[in-house]
Amino acid sequence: MLRTQTSLSTWMQERSMKWFVLLGLVAFSECIVKIPLRRVKTMRKTLSGKNMLNNFLKEDPYRLSQISFRGSNLTIHPLRNIRDIFYVGNITIGTPPQEFQVIFDTGSSDLWVPSIDCNSTSCATHVRFRHLQSSTFRPTNKTFRIIYGSGRMNGVIAYDTVRIGDLVSTDQPFGLSVEEYGFAHKRFDGILGLNYWNLSWSKAMPIFDKLKNEGAISEPVFAFYLSKDKREGSVVMFGGVDHRYYKGELKWVPLIQAVDWSVHVDRITMNREVIACSEGCAALVDTGSSNIQGPGRLIDNIQRIIGATPRGSKYYVSCSAVNILPSIIFTINGVNYPVPPRAYILKDSRGHCYTTFKEDRLSPPSTETWILGDVFLRRYFSVFDRGNDRIGLARAV
Repeated sequence: MLRTQTSLSTWMQERSMKWFVLLGLVAFSECIVKIPLRRVKTMRKTLSGKNMLNNFLKEDPYRLSQISFRGSNLTIHPLRNIRDIFYVGNITIGTPPQEFQVIFDTGSSDLWVPSIDCNSTSCATHVRFRHLQSSTFRPTNKTFRIIYGSGRMNGVIAYDTVRIGDLVSTDQPFGLSVEEYGFAHKRFDGILGLNYWNLSWSKAMPIFDKLKNEGAISEPVFAFYLSKDKREGSVVMFGGVDHRYYKGELKWVPLIQAVDWSVHVDRITMNREVIACSEGCAALVDTGSSNIQGPGRLIDNIQRIIGATPRGSKYYVSCSAVNILPSIIFTINGVNYPVPPRAYILKDSRGHCYTTFKEDRLSPPSTETWILGDVFLRRYFSVFDRGNDRIGLARAV
């Protein structure tokens, strides 16, 4: 999950970071909009994915963006797969529109991109917003700061027209970074937060809330499909759900509180034994996080169970272990959601296999909190229902 720090005057406050990703899901309504996501390319060849959308791809793999659902306008670009770290999609800001690649993040609430006035090394490697070239730009003097787990930004709030596919938000508040640290050479320009408004550290209205309040989407719902096959592509959907992206029925899980995308987990098991969350715990469903994160002592125990050994910042296992290791099972609202070893073990650039379990260093030690990031969400199609304050999960195709 994303934790941030902000302060309008002293630039202080803290939150956590997530890495991210987005993905796609779909809708029935007239206002369904699918946004193509670019996914960090996996170096591993074990996750070749199944054959979702094969019929479409066989007909024309590069024209998937032309598929329409009940009049909706879909724009899906060819995907790049880079290291299985995060997913990005294109948005535009300004008039005429300037294009940016952003992470669609359910762990944070703020939208920001680099400003042309940012001279940090991180900004120099990304597309920067040229406010003087936009006729609809409106500045403010309001400043804010966000601190992530692997970087930070200082910025100012501004207003302009933001487009996500066919969705248009005029006079949308967003952040312009004037200083960035830790984001150099990352394959994204900024972040588009999809969490609840109360978690906005800039205090600006999130774009989803504004679109919802203005009736731009027919249902206050968005969804993600995170692909396992670079040919298939990942999508994020606004306004409804396309049932072709998952198997069976959606299982609905109420949020712990209508303040963020956290749900109650009954228990976590491996080999039919409870290995964490023995008395129940909270888990943030986070498209902006790459891994499954939890308390250090419990993560260490999982690494011990699967025989992982530390090397640098990662824990490694034999690649042959993917065929014999147990699944980790998250029981949520009475339903089991297994994550098999082929999902929680990835390959690095040298072909060595590492686990995707990481310690969450920012949660208070007094509470057991988990983060279900992309490792979990590649396995399960996810629907985020703001109208009913719940999350829907189903096995992704």
